[in-house]
Amino acid sequence: MITLEVQERGKGMADTVRQGGFIPAVVYGRTEAATSLSIDERKLEKVWKEAGHTSVVTLEGAGEKKETLIKEVQVHPVSGRLVHADFYALEKGKKVKISVPLSFVGEAPAEKTGNILVKALHQIEIEVAPQDLPHSLPVDISKLTNVGDHILASQVALPASAMLITNGDETIVSVRAFVEEKEAVVSAPTPAAAGAPAPEGAEAAPAEDATAA
Repeated sequence: MITLEVQERGKGMADTVRQGGFIPAVVYGRTEAATSLSIDERKLEKVWKEAGHTSVVTLEGAGEKKETLIKEVQVHPVSGRLVHADFYALEKGKKVKISVPLSFVGEAPAEKTGNILVKALHQIEIEVAPQDLPHSLPVDISKLTNVGDHILASQVALPASAMLITNGDETIVSVRAFVEEKEAVVSAPTPAAAGAPAPEGAEAAPAEDATAA
């Protein structure tokens, strides 16, 4: 279980909070009003790297404990440091809809024979109980041997409580033949008819009299 210590803060104090080494944040939910928080910057960075968007984070220190997901983080465009975070409070006994990243594991025999592996999707959407939330979903590509072999969204193994939201017929990854592009052959330009010399032995046409009527 991932836990994070937080403190409630007054509205309009974001800049003051940052100066003290903390990050302003907010937690809200479908049935819960938004609450402004401040979180130790280093602790938040550590939890963000570990949890990402798909692991439950339990917030402690602001009233009762809250099971949440990190909904969004804002990063400074120059320093790369976190500047704000949004947490979504989960409802007890309710499933959550979430996009989970795919993790491609194994080696595809098709690639070793010179074919191309095309990865069409890198995440799929599921509805799942919070306690079963996966950090990522593995996709085993070791069975992809021949051109035309593919894996569909419906073939990805899900947690017991999960239901697939993404269309099951969508292709996750497929094998295509490698086709070498041939260089276009450019023929040498032919002389323009007007500027081309007359063939040897042929009489040149008489010049047209510019003074003729």
